[in-house]
Amino acid sequence: MVPAPAPDGDATSRTAATSWAAKYRGRLQCLVDRKHMQATVEDLDPPSALSVKPTDLISTALMSAYERDYTHLTVVSEDTRALLGYLSIPRLKQLLKEGTVREADLVQGAMQKFRRKGNIYKVITMNTPLEELESFFNGGIRGSEPQDFAVVTDDSRRFVLGVATKGDLEEFVKRRPA
Repeated sequence: MVPAPAPDGDATSRTAATSWAAKYRGRLQCLVDRKHMQATVEDLDPPSALSVKPTDLISTALMSAYERDYTHLTVVSEDTRALLGYLSIPRLKQLLKEGTVREADLVQGAMQKFRRKGNIYKVITMNTPLEELESFFNGGIRGSEPQDFAVVTDDSRRFVLGVATKGDLEEFVKRRPA
């Protein structure tokens, strides 16, 4: 459902109505209705996650991302393979350009860490409906922080299965007939 403009017709409401989510929401809903089942993250066929370690060189992580055309890499512990955080390649490019980090530095200096204490994370699995994924991208867990990507795990959050991005969702909707 496309949000209705505010009575005074302010610019913010018009901008919200023209967002990609508003444009494609109807197409996604038609797809779900037509199939008599809910489309899930599995239908996006997300690529396997590419994980690096905090002690890997930034240059190695960049090369791995470029080879696979990935925009986000997960960072996992060397010992336990626990998910520690991620590398956003666009952000990393900016840090390199600014001189904040160098390619010879370790990933731990550029990674974005997951804050574990006091935070509740939305679990995204292969069975998560695309409407929930879209909501996650648009407002995060509490509706306050938009997200660029989602780490897809198994139900018990023990294994990282893949990474889904807003772009993946947009492409999925565009490929489907209206």
